Parts: sequence; structure tokens; C-alpha cells
Amino acid sequence: MSKMKIAIQGELGAYSHIAVEKLYKDAEIKTCATFEDTFKQAYNDPNCKIVIPIENSLAGRVADIHYLLPKYKLQIHGEYFLPVEHNLLGKLDANIEDIKFVRSHAQAISQCQNIISEKKFKPIISVDTAGSAKDLAEGKDKTIAAIASDLSAKMYNLKILKKNIEDDKGNVTRFLIMGKDIEQPEYDKDKKYITSCIFRVKSEPSALYKCLGGFATNQVNLTKLESFSVKNTFDQANFYLDLDGHLEQVGVKKALEELGFHTETLDILGVYESSKFRQK
Repeated sequence: MSKMKIAIQGELGAYSHIAVEKLYKDAEIKTCATFEDTFKQAYNDPNCKIVIPIENSLAGRVADIHYLLPKYKLQIHGEYFLPVEHNLLGKLDANIEDIKFVRSHAQAISQCQNIISEKKFKPIISVDTAGSAKDLAEGKDKTIAAIASDLSAKMYNLKILKKNIEDDKGNVTRFLIMGKDIEQPEYDKDKKYITSCIFRVKSEPSALYKCLGGFATNQVNLTKLESFSVKNTFDQANFYLDLDGHLEQVGVKKALEELGFHTETLDILGVYESSKFRQK
């Protein structure tokens, strides 16, 4: 039996790599330079899935993802919440007193502001956390450190100068498992589900109010609602929405029918089981 193919953004050792290892014991991992390259892998290959970060409990949504969702229209097959533990990594002969610069992804930099301010490190924004660790390992400058996972330290033979440097110990990243095919589970009244969609409101007064009315009248709970601008315009917005429930539930079906009536576009991104992490 062939291995499941999973594409991630970033180098091996990235937090996406850790999420894949938690989800799938024996997967073939394809690393991609950008989030768009990652989406393209699944768009061009129905046998490939992607594991992609969409939001973080400290830094908010991950840039670019919301614009790629409507562009490629991949289906959400599931979600996974990964507690993030950032580490300050250095060369094997470095000490924390040697460090003047710290390199990592913008999200990781923003999540570790306390130590950066305290030590007066100069941040260097990089494409991803594990890539920063790999670049550090390949260089010779011991005044540079990387913010990355302990897996990155093991993979690139780096020294952990300080563990768990994130500002908040409740730092959690939500990942989506996505693919080209629809994988909608059958409704089971004993399980909890999330339905996700993207819609664009009509350009008229009270448009969003009208869109959301059906969820109130049908008693459907929204767990997430985020707007992001339509490309090349400032007077229209797309909305990403997560709701509690399954498309086969009457209330959800009626609420989405009403939503469709008041929108220009409505794309269902997927129905999937709610992570047990939400129930903690």
C-alpha cells in the first residue's frame, strides 16, 4: 500500500511537519516554499492532501491563507490543534550571550516579543521557522539564532539555547487538512461537526445583517466570522465562516439557504468532525 502524500509549507522540522506526524504515522511529506505552492500540490494531485496553518491563538490568522481558499477551492477534511512551543536555537558553539539577531517566520517573531525585547535581539523575517533553522545550520555566524521547534534542532544539529520562549504558554495553532475531493462524513447525532464556507455579500445596505439573520432564527452557532478584502477593491469583502453543525441538520441547511439568498457567491469548503481540543 502506497504512503499517503501530504504537502506542507516550509522545510522539514516545521510545525506543519509536527502536525503531520501527529495525524499520520507514515506519510510521504512534500515540502513547499510558499503556501500557494502547497495549495497547488493538492489542486493538481487528487491523491495529495495538505496540512496548512490557518490561525494562531496569539497572532491571529495566518497571512495569505484566506485568499488561497477561494482561489483553489480545496475541501476541508478535518482540523488539528497543535500546542506551539518555540525554542531559541543557536550554533553548537554559541551561548545566548552571543546572540544579536534572531531569524524566523513573522508569526513566530510576533509570538516571542518578550524575549526579543528583553535581549534586544534584532529580528530577521524569514519564510518559515524550520527554514530559518536550516539556514542557521548551513552558516557560520554564531550571533544569529533561530526561533523554531525542537524537531528542527534535532534535524539540523543545533543547540537549544532556551526552551519555550513563546509569550503565552497557551500558544496553539489550528491546522486544516485539505484536499481536492469532497470527504463529507455521514451525520451522527452523537458527534460534533464544523461546517466552513466563504461568501461574498451583495453591495447594499444591511447586507451582512441580512446574511446572518438566518443563523439566529435557526439557532445555529457561529464559531468564527472573518472578513478579508476582495482583490483590487476596497468596497467589497469576502467572509470566512465556521459554524457548529452538519449540512444534514435542518437548522444548518435552512440557515445556509438563507445565506445564499443574500450573497453574491457562497462556497461550502467542507463539513468535518469538530476537534476534541474545542471541548477542553
